[in-house]
Amino acid sequence: MNAIFAAANNKEQEQDVNELFCHVPLLIIVDLLKINRFRLKNLFEDPHFKEDLTVFDNSGFFKRAIELFRYQATENPLYKDFLKQLSVDPLSVSRLQDIPFLPISFFKSHQVKTGEFIPESCFESSGTTTTQNSKHYVKNTQAYLNNAEALFKESYGELDKYCILALLPSYLERTNSSLVCMADYFIKKSKHPESGFYLTNYEELHNKLLELEASKQPTLLIGVTFALIDFVEKYPMKLKYTIIMETGGMKGRKKEITRAELHLLLATRFGVEKIHAEYGMTELLSQAYSHGDGLFKIPSTMKVLLRALDDPFDVWTADDDRGQAGVINIIDLANEDSIAFIATDDLGTFNTDGSFSVTGRVDKSDIRGCSLLAV
Repeated sequence: MNAIFAAANNKEQEQDVNELFCHVPLLIIVDLLKINRFRLKNLFEDPHFKEDLTVFDNSGFFKRAIELFRYQATENPLYKDFLKQLSVDPLSVSRLQDIPFLPISFFKSHQVKTGEFIPESCFESSGTTTTQNSKHYVKNTQAYLNNAEALFKESYGELDKYCILALLPSYLERTNSSLVCMADYFIKKSKHPESGFYLTNYEELHNKLLELEASKQPTLLIGVTFALIDFVEKYPMKLKYTIIMETGGMKGRKKEITRAELHLLLATRFGVEKIHAEYGMTELLSQAYSHGDGLFKIPSTMKVLLRALDDPFDVWTADDDRGQAGVINIIDLANEDSIAFIATDDLGTFNTDGSFSVTGRVDKSDIRGCSLLAV
């Protein structure tokens, strides 16, 4: 932070830099850039950047992240101007902690795109009736789905091991949900004849789960929080071969409760030991998974950092954990065509096992439709 403020001549300029992370009133100079394919190939030293996101270690992640930062600093007009406002020279950045993270609110007010392309998809957040929704313009939908499948495999194995049931009523009503897109792909890849979506046909879902349990079929029930609660309140059961995975999301349907309270309620009613969870959002093309207790394992295409509440440039990694909560910054290598460096509004902590936990939301930030519950 001191290095950036060194360019400021007075306290008023210093305050302006701080406020960049709370507001969006940047004057965007839209520069229509032509991607030099030869230079881009040399930059990444690999023409198959998207195809091997999940096959490198920490040193490989660092190399890719720095390369992607310098690429997006040049080819993303919004991010380029953002860095200019902060007086940051991309070539001077050599640590992940020193990369400026774009506030997630820009997905609501601007087209966050790297390079010129016609998007195949535009994922949109569900939000609420009083919020402006985020939009994520996706150049290659299949690349998103391939990455989602690879990350699921990292945590749970092959999709065709499972019968996948998706309880996502509010999301199915929309045609631009990244969660529905992913769930639909998982259902098809599972190749199980009983896999499918459910709206509010709870009795049918109850009977289907009992049938699958009777046949000892490994099953994944992935659902939005309020729908899982509605369902299990009407049909409590004791499951042995089924994973219950919540994706967050009360959307004002029910009183907000802590994650611990939610998981205790669901675990008791479903008769399972642990409730699993997915950490994802419209602005990310990667997902993190928890196998219980809200401990999210960081997947190979993501890196989680924390920033201080009172200083957006005071950032630390799990290796330098201070044992305190911070606001979550995310590097998502799958966001090659949008922005890979996002300053979220989620509060979090690092855990001793290398995982992270989401502990709440920054005050006065919008409540996303998929927001995870505070503890």
